[in-house]
Order: sequence, then structure tokens, then C-alpha cells
Amino acid sequence: MRIALLQIPPVANGSREALIELESAAKAAAGQGADILITPEMFLTGYNIGIDKIRLCAEPLTGGMMQDAGEIARQHGIALVTGFAERSGDAIFNTAVFIEPSGKPSAHYRKTHLYGDVDKTQFAPGDQLCRPFPYKGWTIALTICYDIEFPEVARHLAIGGADLILVPTANMKPYDSVATRLVPARAQENTVYVAYANYIGSEPPFDYCGQSCLCGPDGEDIARAGTEAAILYGDVSKQELASLRQTATHLADIQANLYQLRGKETSENEQ
Repeated sequence: MRIALLQIPPVANGSREALIELESAAKAAAGQGADILITPEMFLTGYNIGIDKIRLCAEPLTGGMMQDAGEIARQHGIALVTGFAERSGDAIFNTAVFIEPSGKPSAHYRKTHLYGDVDKTQFAPGDQLCRPFPYKGWTIALTICYDIEFPEVARHLAIGGADLILVPTANMKPYDSVATRLVPARAQENTVYVAYANYIGSEPPFDYCGQSCLCGPDGEDIARAGTEAAILYGDVSKQELASLRQTATHLADIQANLYQLRGKETSENEQ
């Protein structure tokens, strides 16, 4: 299966511009035989655009942005992973959606780990991790940006059966090491593929660092961009994944009874 990752600056003029860029990228990626195109975080609205604009542009999952993105997927016969500000009741979420080539969304995920004042001012946190879902014989899961920096997230998804983790992101300087060090580690320590699609350019005060990548289950780069606009392509292989999991047995060798995420014993001693 072929993965395409879109790396460009964030849109400046809202969802109309974003949909034009998405249509162009989908056409190009489909022409290169890609099965899935992944965009950066909040691609249909922009990420650091301020709470007032977020409130104005937020839509439900059934809103016009998702319908238009679905039509692009259907027209070009390619699955899309893209993001927007999702309105649900009184809450607004930073949401990524997996849209199948039929144009229908088959999975969505609300960012759970909110980074800094921008996330925490603009969005409510999601209350559950993505449930891995099937697509073309693969088991796929979604995370968003900061989520993948927590080893517990990728480990939970891998234990849940994920073969491939797709990560729309808006990672900024000076945190290049997330793409160059943490993303490969998440792939290797969980024997999964990780696809990480980032912006370049800026949304002041953020300067985005690019380095979009597809890392294999051995932690090696299959494809990596620099700091220029690009559509990055890489292939994933079920045969290679199965072969590697025969020798890299981290998931099979977990001793879950030994681990805890928080200091339970300390908390009990303090009471």
C-alpha cells in the first residue's frame, strides 16, 4: 500500500483555499498510485488561527467541509486523512478524519493530549484514543501531533492491533527532534509503521519545521521530507511487517504486571 504525505504551509484564507489545495494534492497523489493521502493538522481551517476564528469556522462532522473533502476523495478514488475544528454541542475539538475513496468517513479522532496555550484555549480534549480500524487489509489508527510524543499512546494502539499509525501534525521549531528521533522510536518500539505529515511555513509565532516522514517498523526512514513543500511517497508492506515482528518481539514480551503509568504506590503512601 502506498502512503502520500502532504507538506505545505498552512492555508491563509480558510477552508475554500484548503479544499483547493486538498483537491490538487489528491489528484497528484492518486496519479502516483497512492492509496492514502495525509495532510497536516487542522488542514481545512489552519491551526493557530485564534479562538474567534476557530469558533466561526467550526462545523459538525456532517458539515460542509467534510462533505466537500468526501467529494474530493470520491472524485480521485483515494482515502484522505485531514483535520478541522469539529463542533459538537458546546465543545470544539481538534479532529482528524479518515475518509474512504467512497467519500464516506469511516473513522474520526479528537486530539486527546493538548499542547500549550493554543490547544488548551481553542479546543476541548478528546476523551478516548482512536480505536484501530480496518482498511485494505491493514489495521490503522489515528493520532494528532503531540499525541505521538507520548509512548503510552502508540503502545496502546499497537497492543490494540494497529499496523499503521497516521499522524497529522503542526510541529514547530525548535522541536525537530520529534520527527527525527521520537517518531522513528515510536515505530521501532512498537513494530508499526508511522506516517507523520507536518507543515512548513509559519502561523506566527510558530515556524513549522517540516521533516514529514514515513518510518518503518524497524525505525528506519522509508521516506522523509526536508523543509520544502512536497508530496512525500512511501510504500508499506504486510510481508515486511510480519517478518520483522518475528524477530522484534517487544509487543509479545511485554510484562504488563510490572508497569504503571502513575505513582500509585506514592499516592497511597501520601494518604
